Amino acid sequence: MSRGIRRQAPALIVAAVALVAALGGTVYAAGKINGRAIKAKSLPGNRLALASVPGNRLKPGTISGDRLAPGSVTGAQIDPSTLGQVPSAAFADAAGSAHSAQSAQTAEHAANAVTVNGYEAGCKAGTRPFAGACWQSTSSGTALSAPDAAAACAEVGGELPSALALAAFAKEPGVTLASGDEWSSDLTNVSGADIYAGVTVSSAGVVNSAVSTTAKKFRCVIPLVG
Repeated sequence: MSRGIRRQAPALIVAAVALVAALGGTVYAAGKINGRAIKAKSLPGNRLALASVPGNRLKPGTISGDRLAPGSVTGAQIDPSTLGQVPSAAFADAAGSAHSAQSAQTAEHAANAVTVNGYEAGCKAGTRPFAGACWQSTSSGTALSAPDAAAACAEVGGELPSALALAAFAKEPGVTLASGDEWSSDLTNVSGADIYAGVTVSSAGVVNSAVSTTAKKFRCVIPLVG
């Protein structure tokens, strides 16, 4: 009986040594293996426990947007300075800039009233605005016949005023028509070939007439845009 025990003793000793070695290796591994000892990419993501890796341990750009669950990132976690301009905002800026540029150009033209679509605008010296045009402030220095008066106005880019407009202009403050009437652009018929009378307006604004060859003073009406 004792001989049988002695024969089995070496086997038991070997088994005991193996058990102690195994337990010792486990304890060693538990104490010595950490994250630094793990080879990169040796552990797949599905072997990590949930929440075992905090966000500050992840390298920027390692997780793409399509891997995030819908609603997992809110506006509070987004830095607005990292976002580009959306197309609608760009259009809004362009619209605002265009409106500002147009307003500035309009204001500039309103301030100096130099041109409108490439044409000169505004009343020049010696004229005053009335009824949408520029009227000469004073009557002509020389009395002329009706045809010659019309030609003189045409040379400065204007024309004789109508009788009713001239009568209305005579009532404007600071306006005094020449004594002896002024020519208007209106005509009346007189018997005979090429014999006609021109309508005149007195300093009191009374409408009269005179033979076209009669010499009278006049004033021209010039368009605002020339």
